[in-house]
Amino acid sequence: MSFVLPGVAPVATTALVLVQQPDSGDNGGQGEDFGKSSPVGFLLLLVFLIAVAFLVRSMTKHLKRVPASFDKEEPGEQAAEPSEAVEPEKTEKSS
Repeated sequence: MSFVLPGVAPVATTALVLVQQPDSGDNGGQGEDFGKSSPVGFLLLLVFLIAVAFLVRSMTKHLKRVPASFDKEEPGEQAAEPSEAVEPEKTEKSS
């Protein structure tokens, strides 16, 4: 049973699927060694992991030196401030 609308010609649609044959010579860049890693790549990965470990170690050392709060001033800085202030000039009184 087919349903056809009045005034509309029936249209048959077909899908043509092209399947690539394995013997065609073009495997889309996936040759015989696709997905296999080389020893050089593994060594490079190990070098990167070691470098990251040293960076993390260095960063934790630096973060331990950071003070817990930056709100308080050190006593040495407070003593330096009054000496930097300009004192008003003294005027002599004439009698």
